[in-house]
Amino acid sequence: MMISVKEAATLVGGKIIGDDNSSFNGIAKIEEAQKGEMSFLYRHQYFKFLKTTNASVLLASEDAPKDRNDITYIVVENPNLAFQKIISKYFDKRTKLGGIDSTAFISESAALGENVTLGKNVVISENCKIGSNTTIFHNSVILDDTVIGEDVIIYPNVTVREGTTIGDRVIIHPGVVVGSDGFGFSPNEKGELNKIPQIGNVNIEDDVEIGSNTTIDRAALGTTVIRKGAKIDNLVQIAHNVEIGEWTAISAQTGISGSTKVGAHCIFGGQVGLADHLEVTDNVMIGAQSGVPKSITKPGKYFGFPIKELGAALRTEGHIRNLPNYAKKIKELEKKLKELTEKLTKSEET
Repeated sequence: MMISVKEAATLVGGKIIGDDNSSFNGIAKIEEAQKGEMSFLYRHQYFKFLKTTNASVLLASEDAPKDRNDITYIVVENPNLAFQKIISKYFDKRTKLGGIDSTAFISESAALGENVTLGKNVVISENCKIGSNTTIFHNSVILDDTVIGEDVIIYPNVTVREGTTIGDRVIIHPGVVVGSDGFGFSPNEKGELNKIPQIGNVNIEDDVEIGSNTTIDRAALGTTVIRKGAKIDNLVQIAHNVEIGEWTAISAQTGISGSTKVGAHCIFGGQVGLADHLEVTDNVMIGAQSGVPKSITKPGKYFGFPIKELGAALRTEGHIRNLPNYAKKIKELEKKLKELTEKLTKSEET
């Protein structure tokens, strides 16, 4: 399929520099793109590839170099967002199934809307509600009292336990478990751990995406909530009664302990750990492998363990790296101080 540069530029609101009659039929990374393909150029570390790329079309930021006359540029304010629009329209190759597979089980009390697609071995249990345009792939399990909205995609080997509510346009990748029991135990007088029943549920709002093998625990009481637009990466653990704010992005291997509330428009790097019963305000960025032992009440950038504001954390890290030099200087100063003390003592004696 050939896509005209004019059509693509109109889609993303871009300005064409070069041959506006050109076209492309594929999309690739700038260092791997071949003739006839589009790539994108907006990060400074990739500017070096402009000299050698074979791409015919580049989606470029306003400050990107544009000195190759054999390349047509589509200049946009936000190349990343424009790139997403082009991929979504022309190159989204996600698997699409059709109809209801003969191996699927549907409870008599379940309600399915129009255009529902169920793959092999899907189980729709009692009192489930699934809206129109919902796609559920092989080996996914949907348990009792689950409500699922429209345009939902659930990939293989997903388990959605009873009482879960899922909004519209949600994507759940393979291996996700939603609504498993929270980690709640109470020791008795012998130190034996007795299970506290987890009788709450999970509510996933519209436009959420959940990465592979992530787990979201049901609340002990009440609801674990993933707010609208949140994006959760692979291998993330979200404990019982956690609340994730709107349009917050959480990277892989992050763990969020029970009853912690995370605000809107936050960004967490990989392997961030948050203690329980904390509050993180809106617009907080946390660097990878940071530990959060207490609440964050001020928007901004944070890093380290224990976490600090980014500037303070970087200064601390700088001092840590310089500890060998500091130790050497201290020894030198101690030696000079000892020599001076000895001289003063001799002077006083004479």
